Amino acid sequence: MAELDKYASTYAEHFVMERNDGVLLLRMHTGGGPAVMGLSLHHAWGQVFQEAGNDPANEVLIITGTGGSWMAGLEPDLRERRLTGGRYQTYYDGIKLLENLVFAVDVPTIGAINGPGYHHELALACDITLCTPETVFDDTHFRAGAVPGDGQHLVFQELLGLKRSAMALYTGAGMDAAQALELGLVNEVVPADRLILRARELAATIMAAPRTTRRLTHAVLQRPWKRRLVDDLGFGRAHQLFET
Repeated sequence: MAELDKYASTYAEHFVMERNDGVLLLRMHTGGGPAVMGLSLHHAWGQVFQEAGNDPANEVLIITGTGGSWMAGLEPDLRERRLTGGRYQTYYDGIKLLENLVFAVDVPTIGAINGPGYHHELALACDITLCTPETVFDDTHFRAGAVPGDGQHLVFQELLGLKRSAMALYTGAGMDAAQALELGLVNEVVPADRLILRARELAATIMAAPRTTRRLTHAVLQRPWKRRLVDDLGFGRAHQLFET
């Protein structure tokens, strides 16, 4: 517990962490409310996945947000850094927030998406993904004049296929929770008041298996994501920042 206390305190500005029977719940927030993506949160995601992955007491990871939004907006500083010479750090943090989830976390993962927002790819790349009926999935980079290359595009390509992802990326059209379930983006749509309960139920089911079985099953399930990230994540991110 001492190790958890240490990194939970370090990242308390952005995450609330609770661990019960080996299941770590990682809930992002800003000031106790829905998270707002800024420079420090952008950096912290990759770091906290590394910390959680390094802690042998964590056996299942659940990631979620606060309130009714997965992420409630973007702070101006994130855009400013792209325009004022901070592109490498933006590139590095953007790579690590998804890369460290896939490569640094060796235990089963559950994404519990509590509403609309940015960077749903973090939950969509988990082994199991739940969402609330209010959740909408989209990528509006192209519609806003930017290259869609920060990771959401990659998840869309992997889960939706080339044609559906191309339409989603070019138009920026959103998919509601029912469409996301039908198209295979998520496993279940769960009422908001049951979202974390359902995630914990699934975690308990996973925890009933032997430790080695859990961890090696996760390795098998994450293998396609590892291949996809090695092949495509840096490519897409570099193209996005080149255009910026």
